[in-house]
Amino acid sequence: MSHDHDHNHDHDHDRTFQPDHPEPTSEAARVGLALRELLLEAGHYTRAEEAAMISRMQGASPDNGARLVARAWTDPAFKARLLDNGSDAITELGFDLRPAEFTVMENDDQEHNVIVCTLCSCYPRALLGMSPSWYKSRSYRSRLVREPRTVLAEFGVELSDDVHVRVHDSTAELRYMVLPQQPAGTEDWSEDRLRALVTRDSLIGTQRTLTATDTDADGAPFP
Repeated sequence: MSHDHDHNHDHDHDRTFQPDHPEPTSEAARVGLALRELLLEAGHYTRAEEAAMISRMQGASPDNGARLVARAWTDPAFKARLLDNGSDAITELGFDLRPAEFTVMENDDQEHNVIVCTLCSCYPRALLGMSPSWYKSRSYRSRLVREPRTVLAEFGVELSDDVHVRVHDSTAELRYMVLPQQPAGTEDWSEDRLRALVTRDSLIGTQRTLTATDTDADGAPFP
């Protein structure tokens, strides 16, 4: 299984690398700059495409995912397209994660979905921004696939025995997002009001129940 290796492997990859920085400040940055120039020269992508991707990533945040969720909750036709082909559907709202495939998994009364990257920390950064620190931790990556209910309980997600848990392992070619259940009593809410209910953790699956008082704090049981 192929994974994206520009992620955390027990050291920090979260610092933003500026590709046009005139003086790389570390050996890793110099290697990265040289690799970038080789990829450009080989025609794998253009400087314009690179600039467009950087621009999209700079504006990425969990609120982008909340926009998709709120639209799906209020527009059944869009929801159907999002679940059928996430990569195509998100372009309707101006987002694009290609060449990676983007798949959205829906929570319902019988099923709960949760996302992980067991090898490193593949995550839809260009859509949701940087992943939380615990998502990259060895504990989360290794334990979630072995004991998902225990890990979810540590996040406060208590599931009855009749709810099936599905763990989705992200790769360089495939990124996931969870479509959480819409809270009861919000069926007549506007998209803007619904967006405020959606948290980053609910998009990953480490939160199940959404309420009007939810916040997007980074508190989590993993260092």
